[in-house]
Amino acid sequence: MKNLNDILEGVKLLELVGENDSLISSLELDSRAVKKNSLFAAIKGSQSDGHSFISTAIDKGASFILCEDLPEELLADVVYIKVQSSSKALALMASHFYNKPSSDLKLVDVTGTNGKTSVATMLYQLFTELGYVCGLLSTVENRIAGKVLSATHTTPNAVAINALLSEMREASVTYCFMEASSHAIHQDRIYGLNFAGAIFTNLTHDHLDYHKTFKDYLLAKKLLFDQLPSSAFALSNADDKNGRIMLQNTSAAKKYYAITSPADFVGRVLESDVTGMVLNFNMHELHVKQIGAFNAYNLLAVYATALLLDQEETEVLVALSTLKGAEGRFEYCISDKTKVIGIVDYAHTPDALKKVLETISAMNMRRNKIITVVGCGGDRDKTKRPLMAAISAKMSTKLLLTSDNPRTEDPKLILDEMYQGVGVLDKKKVLIIENRREAIRTACMLAEDGDIVLVAGKGHEKYQDIMGVKYPFDDKEELVNAFTELNK
Repeated sequence: MKNLNDILEGVKLLELVGENDSLISSLELDSRAVKKNSLFAAIKGSQSDGHSFISTAIDKGASFILCEDLPEELLADVVYIKVQSSSKALALMASHFYNKPSSDLKLVDVTGTNGKTSVATMLYQLFTELGYVCGLLSTVENRIAGKVLSATHTTPNAVAINALLSEMREASVTYCFMEASSHAIHQDRIYGLNFAGAIFTNLTHDHLDYHKTFKDYLLAKKLLFDQLPSSAFALSNADDKNGRIMLQNTSAAKKYYAITSPADFVGRVLESDVTGMVLNFNMHELHVKQIGAFNAYNLLAVYATALLLDQEETEVLVALSTLKGAEGRFEYCISDKTKVIGIVDYAHTPDALKKVLETISAMNMRRNKIITVVGCGGDRDKTKRPLMAAISAKMSTKLLLTSDNPRTEDPKLILDEMYQGVGVLDKKKVLIIENRREAIRTACMLAEDGDIVLVAGKGHEKYQDIMGVKYPFDDKEELVNAFTELNK
């Protein structure tokens, strides 16, 4: 419970209407969650406008309304807080409501198109291995000192983030590593948080359904670094063409990592096979369990971050060799009978899919068949659909186009849009099987001794979203079941 005046620090008020001085019981963005003495934040979103639900929130007991436009009827027993940006104001108020938890932790943010989950997860693993009590906010899961909490968004809303950080503080967490999606940055979900540092992985084609242009997508990511304090570090991938642009206007200490460019932290891949890689980081050699150039970049970012957070280099290098990747990121299993290699990966952008297939091609020394199963999500960026199909058809021996999370779209139309991107010479490689379970099973049936089956797009997800209903579905489980059936 907080008094309104206690949580308005830093909030630019346009108007404050009402004299109710009662305590605020909670901060709510959803009118359905409002209870007595709640503050309801009316936020203008891409799908709906929270101002439409102000009367509903008041009916449910809200005593405080945060808004950008005052309603026509103002009730005497309700306090109206008018601001220019409800999302920014709510983020600051949420921080104060929970007593500024980010100031009591070393909070590190990871953003970029690909690699966010892997980098954040491996940082959590590394610092836990180094003996610290850690927190994690990621696409796959949230963790507080070993306690696992489910994650529904890459980055929670501002109230949920501060509530989780407050819980971490209570659990004596020292370091927290979190992902920041472009949506979250643009929507001010992380506004007002006190970051010790931030990491940029890469920027490729994604989320243009939301941002509309690639420039807007870039600027949304860049905003994270623009808002960093001078006390923080800003670590960027110098090999990405946008890596230096990201840090142009930051006040933080600029640092770079790279494999092909000059940088503060330089990595090299010395050896690579199905068991892992031998890497060289700043003239130090180490063996890691992950494979693929994309994982070399992820690990290099983790190494650089650890040193920027004043960890002892030898201990960091030893711990790096023990790390596992995030769930659903290049996870593989092998069929007992046929020795077919099955790989599950979250790759759901053209660039991520290309990098995964490049990694598979590099490890495929015997030139066995590469059979890819992939789809594209509904109600999301449509422009990447033909690109993903084109890439996977060109780089695979056989391609099975299938349903991903169609959401409210017709999966047949999504598959048609994907198929349009397949080159004339590659069309003979393609099978279209809408049912994802059948597509995975068919891919395994087509595979022979030593072949590789890649199931891409959903990774760690344990559901398939169809017309608003999330049906249980796990790519890795389906892959293992198909192998078991074929091994009989």
